[in-house]
Amino acid sequence: MKIKIGTATLNGMAEGISSKSDAHRLLIAASLADGETKLHLRGTSADILATQNCLMALGAQISYKEDTMTILPVDKKKVKTIPLLDCKESGSTLRFLLPVAAVLGGGAQVVGSGRLPERPIDTLVELLKSHGCKVEGEKLPLSMAGKLTGGSFSLPGNISSQYITGLLFALPLAEEDSEIILTTPLESKSYVEMTMRTLEKFGITLEVLMDEGKKEIMGWNIPGRQSYHTPGEVTVEGDWSNAAFWLAAGAAGDGIVGCSGLEVASSQGDRHILQILENMGGYYGVNPDGIAFWRTTLQGVTLDVSQVPDLLPILAVVAAKAPGKTTFFNGKRLRLKECDRLSAMTDCLRRLGVQVEEREDGLVVHGGTRQEINGPVEVSSYGDHRIVMAMSIAAAVLHQEIIIDGAEAVEKSYPTFFDMFRQLGGEANVL
Repeated sequence: MKIKIGTATLNGMAEGISSKSDAHRLLIAASLADGETKLHLRGTSADILATQNCLMALGAQISYKEDTMTILPVDKKKVKTIPLLDCKESGSTLRFLLPVAAVLGGGAQVVGSGRLPERPIDTLVELLKSHGCKVEGEKLPLSMAGKLTGGSFSLPGNISSQYITGLLFALPLAEEDSEIILTTPLESKSYVEMTMRTLEKFGITLEVLMDEGKKEIMGWNIPGRQSYHTPGEVTVEGDWSNAAFWLAAGAAGDGIVGCSGLEVASSQGDRHILQILENMGGYYGVNPDGIAFWRTTLQGVTLDVSQVPDLLPILAVVAAKAPGKTTFFNGKRLRLKECDRLSAMTDCLRRLGVQVEEREDGLVVHGGTRQEINGPVEVSSYGDHRIVMAMSIAAAVLHQEIIIDGAEAVEKSYPTFFDMFRQLGGEANVL
């Protein structure tokens, strides 16, 4: 699907949707619990549905009415044998549920689509193999048999926080006690903290191993033979990752744009969009309706994106508007997302007349020097929801008509994005 985005200024308050990251975690914990859980959320997405359907394949019963999911957990004494887990294009679903399916012991056939079969899981697969599982295949599709046993799990902290989350969900159910030891510093720390907060809500205990000198997490001790206890009802947090697009539109555009339903004290790492945009010159206000930004004089910054990789696409758009040089570094893992986001953003911004340098682990964007281009510019979505949303905001704040090829990719995380874009005054017309 091609969509033509116009140059109209965005104004107003977007209604926030529920956090995809939080919903994945709460769905999994509820499906492993000891009774019914009601999960309240605003909106769903293709990735959340992928996790929901995989959990149902494992034996959970999940129904959805209005803004509430009702989850009846997997009967661990009657685990379904060799279910088909179709993770679609969701990396979180795949990496979270491989260890969970393994500890339940029924085996599984695991498939996916889009770029997911190309995304690496070899380190996680090797850990499963060394702890009681037989796994055929290094990437999707693969099959698993056997049951995950506890013990010692050693892995790099900079490879994928999703591996760690999957193990943290699974190992409390193992018969043996376990430890996870990180061999390098933990990246995407906030996502692991979100997992630990979910585990705490469901009564799971673990010990965090700290390097007190460096104040860094070195690993976890995880008692086995635990049970997940349902809190009865739980509400999914608002989504900072997707709200970032609206907040950036306010900081870099000509209107006042904000988002409702956000918790400033959230454990989501992408809440740091507030400080990042403020450091770039944006002003924001907080009131009962939400958080809103408006633009003053922007400036380039130097930013380590290791803890906030999902923010790079939209921050690169803001950087194009900010006079001076903005340098993004420690973002090598962005090449392994739904697309190679470093290469994709370089291509898209250059098509818009922005001077961009692509580096192995990041980008250098020279803001305030964009070459004006007559007529609409066509860009590819690269099949990536965050590229679609970043380019939509780019059209509004850079005053450049843009045609996005493959705009349906927003279904992955934010199916109502274009509806909200239009409500804020944006122009988005399907060609």
